Amino acid sequence: MVDMLETEEPGCYDDPDKTFIDLYMKSGLYITEIVKRLYRSENMKKLFPNNEERLEHIFAKQVYGLAPTEIIYRIAMNYIFGFDKDSKVSREHFKLLDALEYAKKGTLEEKLNEIFE
Repeated sequence: MVDMLETEEPGCYDDPDKTFIDLYMKSGLYITEIVKRLYRSENMKKLFPNNEERLEHIFAKQVYGLAPTEIIYRIAMNYIFGFDKDSKVSREHFKLLDALEYAKKGTLEEKLNEIFE
């Protein structure tokens, strides 16, 4: 899936303004793979030469996630942020929310705007 994004939109991991969301996180693997590609991008390295600043930018401005249950939320957060033992990296774009009901009602975009402002 992450490879498909690059195929469909070449250079998407080089753009510091590009955002990515997992609307139904299960393990955190999808977001982690996106973070890895953003982090390793030569353009992102050029724009954010400091590794910590690059990670902070990625988590504060580019990646988002929703988990449908508390246990899945905790599993995903542990997987995604396992490297950040001191909790220095922003976690504010990761929420416990079952997006399915909003998608069914056609109100998902409104809900996303509400929770992520």
